[in-house]
Formats: sequence, structure tokens, C-alpha cells
Amino acid sequence: MSKHLFATIVTPTAVAANNRGEGDGSTLATLQTITRGNDQYTTVSADAIRWALREYFQHHHADEINRTFDPDRDQYDFKDEKCSAEQFIDDDLFGYMDAKKDKENKNATVKRRGALEVCRAVSLDPYWGDVAFGSKGGAKGKTSIHQTQMHLTAYQYTIALTPEHLKKAERAGALLEALVGIRHVGGNHSRFLYEFRPESIVLRVTDDPSPWIMGCFKRLGDEVGCPELERVIKAGDVAASEVLVGGKIAATPYGQVLRDSGVTVFDGVKAAKDAVKQQLQQAGVLA
Repeated sequence: MSKHLFATIVTPTAVAANNRGEGDGSTLATLQTITRGNDQYTTVSADAIRWALREYFQHHHADEINRTFDPDRDQYDFKDEKCSAEQFIDDDLFGYMDAKKDKENKNATVKRRGALEVCRAVSLDPYWGDVAFGSKGGAKGKTSIHQTQMHLTAYQYTIALTPEHLKKAERAGALLEALVGIRHVGGNHSRFLYEFRPESIVLRVTDDPSPWIMGCFKRLGDEVGCPELERVIKAGDVAASEVLVGGKIAATPYGQVLRDSGVTVFDGVKAAKDAVKQQLQQAGVLA
């Protein structure tokens, strides 16, 4: 039976702004939003998160990555445009597609579905429309104005990986290192830094093909809790022995409830990451 790795991450609370790096054709630098109930929440695309993971691998696994980004030229370069999941960690984790036709105009597309799945990150807090306004006087009385939407919030998102779908299963360990070493998501304007590393993390190694831990974090007052995680564990839908939790939430009442339920809880995110790597090693997934 396949072993699956799931992780739900909640970031620190900070000011997000212009997280997709483009405007709407006017002077307003917009945030992407999504409606839930009667409120709007800001969101960060899965592509932006994957971009950040690629950036991590570019700096920490330079010999194993195929596609690299040059910020001076604002351009990607390939070591091998044919791509190779066996040779390159990014082709293995994220997949690729080379859409083309042969000389007889037949489909000759070469593609691989990425082993890693990433969901869109959604803010914990509703967005109430905060906007920064600026202006600058120009020549001959011309004035330049700009507006930037801002949101003080934390984001949560989930990843899923079945290590046996990788050409090299040990790359699951490299992914875990990237998740806790992620710096910023693709599209952040150079003026803004939003740290996308985990403030708290829920990890699950299981035979169950469904994560069950997506969206388990929730803003409760000024703190972040995980009532849905507690519920699915108490209901027996998720075995407490399969769950490891690390980070700031360990110091909250939710951390203690999880401990009492049999969940392994660590004060630090990296300690939880290391424990999951050890589990994967014991399961024979990592060398």
C-alpha cells in the first residue's frame, strides 16, 4: 500500500501586498480575492507557491534543477529543454509539458504530471479593502498616482505527495526542507516581503489517499487554532498516531488538546519536519 505525505502550513501574520506582481490595467496594484460566505479573502496561487519552492531548489540543489530564473534578465533558462524527471528534481516534483507537433502535424507533446500537488493559499482573515495611496509630481505639472491593496493576515495551504510517484523517492526529503525554508512567493514586488515559511505545520504520513487536514487552521481572536483537526481526530477519521504538529500552535491550548489526544506535538516547525523525515526513512521511503 502506498505511503502518502500531506502537510498543511499556516504562515506568520504579516502585510501582504501585490502578491502576483501585476496590476489590473490601472494605477491599482491588486490582490487576488475569493468570496466565502459574505466575506472576501485574499488568496495566493499554487503557481506562486511552486515558484517559491523552485527558488529554494535553485539555491540549495543547483546541480539537480533544470529550470533556473535569472532576475537580472527576468527570464528562465533550461539546462535541458527535453526535460528529465530522472535527472532533475524540479521536473520530477513539478512536472513539465512541451506542447508541439511533428512534421506530419501530429501531436508530439511530451509531458509529465508533477508528483507534487499544491492547493491555493487562502487568508485566515477577511479582506476589508485596505489600500495605500501614493503620488509623485512630474515634469510640466504631470502627477503620477498609485494605489496598493494591502492585507494584514496569515495564509494557509496544503501540499500532497506520494513519494513512490517520484523517480527518486528521496526527493520527498528535499521537499520537506524546502517547505520550511521557503522565503517568498512568486510575484511579490521588490518593495514587499511576505515570509511564507510555516509559523505552524501539520504533517501526516498515511496509507489514506485523502489528506483530511486541509483548511484545519482558523483565526480565533488574535490567535490561530485548529478546531477542525481536533474534530477529525476525535471522530476517528484521522489516527492521532499519523499526525505530527510543530510550531507556534504547540504553545496554545490547542497544542495541549492535541497532545492529550495522542498527537506528537513539537515546539518547533523544523523538529516536526525532522521527525517526519525519520518516519519516511523507517517506512523505507527515504534512504
